[in-house]
Amino acid sequence: MLHIKTFVFNPYQENTYLIYDDAKNCIVIDPGMHNYQEENQLKDYIDSNGLKPVHLINTHGHIDHVLGNKFVAETYGLTPQFHEGELPLVVQVQNYAPQMGIRYEPSPIPETFLDESDIIQLGDEQLSFILAPGHSPAHLCIYSSKHNFLIGGDVLFKNSIGRTDLPGGNHQQLLNSIDTKIYTLPEETVVYPGHGPSTTVGEERRTNPFIRA
Repeated sequence: MLHIKTFVFNPYQENTYLIYDDAKNCIVIDPGMHNYQEENQLKDYIDSNGLKPVHLINTHGHIDHVLGNKFVAETYGLTPQFHEGELPLVVQVQNYAPQMGIRYEPSPIPETFLDESDIIQLGDEQLSFILAPGHSPAHLCIYSSKHNFLIGGDVLFKNSIGRTDLPGGNHQQLLNSIDTKIYTLPEETVVYPGHGPSTTVGEERRTNPFIRA
């Protein structure tokens, strides 16, 4: 069994996720903590539930999804994992975060990178990746076919889609990613987005005003 815990962090109201199994192995996804209070909130939940973080994953490299990378890396001895195509975005955050008045301690940079063909092991469970660029150059979604859920980052939201006016964005590419990579998943797949409430693939195929099947 896998469990998903959602936190809403930073001024962008970003969703940070913990996925953990019954043995308490835990994945931290898109840590967006931007102050000490939010860092403590994440740590207190991990500690009080006896969780053991074993992976730190970023769906993409925008500021609101990497603010807590260094804290998680130093606290739990983990190196952030993301697609190599997101590296320029992660590096740029340290340049513009101060201009936006946001506290940011630069993220550690991995020596190896994730790709769509990789599998993440969480105890006895396996999670795969779906490469869905458009919001960012090499955005990865995290998928469990067994448990019918997708950690979708900023690709698809409830009745909306990710913005494409940021560096590395491409509107048509995003629409293509949703159509060919996300809408082809089973309709009952629950989508946990980077912002806002969860939805399902089927609901968005039927009702999303930006792209319908």
